Amino acid sequence: MAATTHRRRTRDAPDTAEAFARLAALPAGPERDRLRQEVTLAWLPLAERVSLRFRSSGESPADLRQVAALGLVNAVDRYDPGLGHAFETFAVPTIMGELRRHIRDHAWAVHIPRRDQELRTAVRCAQALLGPRGRDPADPRHLAELAAVSGLSEDEVRRGLAAEGVHRTVSLDQPPPGAGELPLAETLGRTDGALELVVDRQSLKPLLSALPERERYVLYWRFFGNLTQKQIGARLGVSQMQISRILSRTCARLRRELLAPAGSPG
Repeated sequence: MAATTHRRRTRDAPDTAEAFARLAALPAGPERDRLRQEVTLAWLPLAERVSLRFRSSGESPADLRQVAALGLVNAVDRYDPGLGHAFETFAVPTIMGELRRHIRDHAWAVHIPRRDQELRTAVRCAQALLGPRGRDPADPRHLAELAAVSGLSEDEVRRGLAAEGVHRTVSLDQPPPGAGELPLAETLGRTDGALELVVDRQSLKPLLSALPERERYVLYWRFFGNLTQKQIGARLGVSQMQISRILSRTCARLRRELLAPAGSPG
């Protein structure tokens, strides 16, 4: 039996059976806290090893180690040596559970329902089992294969595949594949705010043409020539106050005619 125990023991699985027995018997206080810390530090390499299983999750190694250490502390506090189980067999599932919860709640760039996260995991496992055949979502035949391997319906497989794209987002400053050095932001279209004004501008053209010449000049110099009312008045030989009245009267007329129902008199 001693030989078997020696073969199973690894560098990150120290012999702390005696320490856990003492820990269970000690009352709360400085001595128990010190022993608890020693036991936790002795098992910390195990927690770090378990965290490596999640290195492809998108979380930083430092964050994973921190979460694994938290899981280890929970395992130390909850472990009961009187049940006769080795600490490692209790600690590993506890640490992995803590890591899975952290990734489920924090590692997604866009938060999606938990069911979709579970579907993504199931689909990824099925893809790994199928190998290259399971990694071409463009081929409809693979939906049936993924569904058969994962035990999901084809609709659930589609949801799992769609969830893959929201686990990590792509920076707008990063060039997309095949675009050379052009950032992604430069390849995306955007709504032109001026499009919303096209109908109004086209409707306004005949109304502007129907204005007296002086009113048209005043509007043009004010809104396109960027002249002040005083400068416009100097050009026309009138006061700034008169130009202000012309602008107010003309704009009110245009607004009224533009909003008037079709066929009604202006």
